[in-house]
Amino acid sequence: MPIATVNPANGETLKTYEPMGEEELERRLQLAEATFRTYRTTAFAERARLMGKAADLLDEDQPEIARTMTLEMGKPVKQARAEAAKCAKAMRWYAARAEELLADDEPAEADVADSGASRVRVRYRPLGPVLAVMPWNFPLWQVVRFAAPALMAGNVGLLKHSSNVPQTALYLEDLFHRAGFKEGCFQTLLIGSGAVDEILRDERVRAATLTGSEPAGRAVAATAGEMIKKTVLELGGSDPYLVMPSADLDRAARVAVTARVQNNGQSCIAAKRFIVHRDVYDAFAEKFVAGMKALTVGDPLEEDTDVGPLSTEQGRADLEELVDDAKRSGAEVLCGGARPDGPGWYYPPTVLAGITREMRVHREEAFGPVATLYRAGDLDEAVLIANDSPFGLSSNVWTRDDGEVERCTRDLEAGSVYVNGMTASHPAFPFGGVKRSGYGRELSGHGIREFCNITTVWQGA
Repeated sequence: MPIATVNPANGETLKTYEPMGEEELERRLQLAEATFRTYRTTAFAERARLMGKAADLLDEDQPEIARTMTLEMGKPVKQARAEAAKCAKAMRWYAARAEELLADDEPAEADVADSGASRVRVRYRPLGPVLAVMPWNFPLWQVVRFAAPALMAGNVGLLKHSSNVPQTALYLEDLFHRAGFKEGCFQTLLIGSGAVDEILRDERVRAATLTGSEPAGRAVAATAGEMIKKTVLELGGSDPYLVMPSADLDRAARVAVTARVQNNGQSCIAAKRFIVHRDVYDAFAEKFVAGMKALTVGDPLEEDTDVGPLSTEQGRADLEELVDDAKRSGAEVLCGGARPDGPGWYYPPTVLAGITREMRVHREEAFGPVATLYRAGDLDEAVLIANDSPFGLSSNVWTRDDGEVERCTRDLEAGSVYVNGMTASHPAFPFGGVKRSGYGRELSGHGIREFCNITTVWQGA
């Protein structure tokens, strides 16, 4: 895949880039290692000042970078602006809290005495240069939710961004540089995916984080395992959205539309499988389909657009294959289900019913505005359907029954359970999945500690 900005609304190539050569990559790796030696000793107050400045600059740049993201990967521009604002919020959150989150832990006095020590501390020290392999779907947020905690912890970052968002990738390096971070604190590597393995094997790279596809995650995890390096993986998702009889159906159906089509449906944490109790199935389906039909599909640079194009032509083809396979196997198309005529990589909001286990869309992730509807006889069946997936990123439950909430919290195989609301990452809460959705956590105190050397400091009398 060439490193290029290709407008998915019309297929026009706007800008291309040559991959960095070996000499430039070596220079950047040397710089990362050298910068880390001094940056790791900077005070939290200084890191917070720099991170706050980056947030201020991002706020100023919001209209411009939002337009860039939209031109590169097709998200509606109003959502792109919201993404930039969310990034600035996360930067400020970590700037304000990193020192507290990484403060020394003091074990219980009885345990310290039992060890024969006069004092024991647990200190969180930075690891070094961390390689971040990031996707195109949230080209700013995915990076910032790594970069803000990593830099505040004293690490330095090396970004290998998706090849279809090079301008956003270069903007991020420039943003941190303009904020006053030393040149080697955060660097963008314009390289293809084939160059990742060699960089990960370099002894100067101490750890890696990847958000992306399962095959990409397997490749990074395999190399990191061979090299004995820490990794955090956030991979695909096919999140269930359970609706029980006590739910507020109007609100559940309205939020379901947003949960499925936000970012043109290209989100790992989007609700994709809608599992509805039989007593309210028909009423929910009617409201949900009406909401999906009412969405405005069009130019993502227009303010009234709800759903823009998919990011790549191949992405649309993959989505079409899943839908066509389901149709051939007997799925009912309640709306959408066929690509529109005209330029760009558009696909309409689609709802499929009558899904069976034999259909690919039941087991695979539909990365676009395609929803699947399931009818469940009771909560037991709803949970069984929800867990019948190789993925376990997040989940959504709509109910007013406290017992059902506790049951779903106990039994749903997912990294998050959102009750009466849609999944959305927030800097204060840990984020990540189980099963083939990956391992490790981003955000919150859990996330910032993932790339720390958790050091026991034992002192004798």
